[in-house]
Amino acid sequence: MSKILGIDTSNYTTSCALLDTDTMEVIQSKKLLPVKAGEKGIRQSDAVFHHTKQLPEMMSAVYDGSGLGGIGVSVKPRLVEGSYMPCFLVGESAADMLGTVCGIEPDKTSHQVGHILAALYSCCMLSLAAKAEEFIAFHISGGTTDMLLCKGGGENVVEITEIGHSLDLKAGQAVDRAGVMLGLSFPCGKELEALAANSDKQFKVRPVIKGMDCSLSGIENKCKAMLSEGSPREDIAKYCITAICEAVRAMTAAALEQYGDLPVIYAGGVMSNRFIADRLSKEFGGHFAAPEFSCDNAVGCAIYSAFRKGLIG
Repeated sequence: MSKILGIDTSNYTTSCALLDTDTMEVIQSKKLLPVKAGEKGIRQSDAVFHHTKQLPEMMSAVYDGSGLGGIGVSVKPRLVEGSYMPCFLVGESAADMLGTVCGIEPDKTSHQVGHILAALYSCCMLSLAAKAEEFIAFHISGGTTDMLLCKGGGENVVEITEIGHSLDLKAGQAVDRAGVMLGLSFPCGKELEALAANSDKQFKVRPVIKGMDCSLSGIENKCKAMLSEGSPREDIAKYCITAICEAVRAMTAAALEQYGDLPVIYAGGVMSNRFIADRLSKEFGGHFAAPEFSCDNAVGCAIYSAFRKGLIG
């Protein structure tokens, strides 16, 4: 059986994907969790409730009940001790129940590994995982700004060592806080990018870097100051995106200096921003997943299971 089901119930999105390992084609269905206007996030109790309602619809959109070769599911944010969020219990429970019915032991991984594998799939670079090669991956989203030294292979398919992160505000939080400040809908990434595209202003931003870590709290403060001074909304949006881009650029440069000329993969919702992707791909030859594989998705979970079952690799 060559079809693998992936399930991901993250803090923002309910997602299912079906991978055909014979053709390596995927179909996916996902839906954002509803967030009230003006809010900057969602409580975990609400996330669990909405995942419970949305997951059957997302699953039925990709899976017709026929035989499966595997089930992959994210059960925690990261592969580190103590990493936990209640929202992932919804996907894990569904995978366990389906696995019991189908006689399949679900392959359980982290949301972060799923992001990395989905990005490798989108960039046609799964060979990095299959051949146990080293690469640098960024996972930058609502709750994460991590720079990771990765090596394919092993029990986790991709072994991860964190080599850099944000010391305070996460990049996705900066985007959403600036966006809500400007009256945009949460999550604000797409609308902020569209608003910034209307700005002709050029900003020279000096990022705050300590070793290979960054500090992003100043972005929110600067956006507040610009708003109070009457700066155009599109310029504030442009500043926010530029400041994040400069921080990631500096972290990338530091990592390449430390670890050599390794492939660099950028994943996570914030990295679906085309301004950032264009800048960093030109400067470093960085590889960016297509937006549908960069934002939260279950494709990486399905790929993880396919690796664990020996169906790819």
